[in-house]
Amino acid sequence: MSLFERYLSLWVALCIVVGVALGHFQPGIFHAAAAMEIAQVNLPVAVLVWLMIIPMLVKIDFGALHQVKEHWRGVGVTLFINWAVKPFSMAALGWLFIGHLFAPYLPADQIQSYIAGLIILAAAPCTAMVFVWSNLTGGEPHFTLSQVAVNDVIMVFAFAPIVGLLLGLSAITVPWETLLLSVALYIVVPVIIAQVMRRSLLARGGEAALAAALKRMGSVSLVALLATLTLLFGFQGEQIIAQPLIIALLAVPILIQVYFNSGLAYLLNRAFGVDHCVAGPSALIGASNFFELAVATAIVLFGFESGAALATVVGVLVEVPVMLSVVKITNASKSWYESGRAVRHRMSGRPVK
Repeated sequence: MSLFERYLSLWVALCIVVGVALGHFQPGIFHAAAAMEIAQVNLPVAVLVWLMIIPMLVKIDFGALHQVKEHWRGVGVTLFINWAVKPFSMAALGWLFIGHLFAPYLPADQIQSYIAGLIILAAAPCTAMVFVWSNLTGGEPHFTLSQVAVNDVIMVFAFAPIVGLLLGLSAITVPWETLLLSVALYIVVPVIIAQVMRRSLLARGGEAALAAALKRMGSVSLVALLATLTLLFGFQGEQIIAQPLIIALLAVPILIQVYFNSGLAYLLNRAFGVDHCVAGPSALIGASNFFELAVATAIVLFGFESGAALATVVGVLVEVPVMLSVVKITNASKSWYESGRAVRHRMSGRPVK
């Protein structure tokens, strides 16, 4: 790892502090950036996401996508966590912490709205940022791309019914423009750009040119990650300082569900003998959230000043730092993970890859 990558946690902490400070003392800059959006998708954030994920997508050889069928166990685990566990575990955590344990410290008229925001946050799996997390864990890029594509298709059909069920509503208004535009901006367009770049590099200089370009782009990706973090915390700098206790309390169930779902996915993959390069991104996809869609849905359903909107924004605030911690845990436990796989493969008589 480079010096920059080795101290990534330090740079993240500095970006949080700088973002909050700038958001508090220079809110006009961030208000202007926040206003640059289409269908509630922020365009500056979208550009930074492109800079983060395009280097990861350039690595993907679409001719090898058929290999993803070898990782069907990882796909199954991730789908189970995303759609059968995460929304329901978040509903339970919201009810326990926000509805009961923390209720005396929260505005009584907003408690149900806070819980609704947490449910909305958990009901949509992350689309774009998981390419960054997968890359940081040495994840199998074809698996990551295929898993994200499957989740996007399921989300179009399952997001509204799951949220409606857990919120107790007969019908909900899904911001379809936001959903479809987000998929286009964060998946379709970057994939096209990345594949054009990949083919151009291979045509000009072969694998050597591709490897050299990927090495250069790696630092761009990390800088974009830090810039995104600064921007997101800058957007909410005023709220963080004005309502620190509420934000801290809302963060508790979010943090628990991230570690619970990522840990469960990681252990299930280990139990099924899945390669670590698949288990890492599987755990990260299983735990992360599509916060752009969550924030937009909360605003559409409950209003900009609602507790639901604030709860989804807290999800945005903790997303990057907490996912980086999951990346660190996943990488640090690789030897332990693979030792368990080796035992199972010896017992079954299968060779260890």
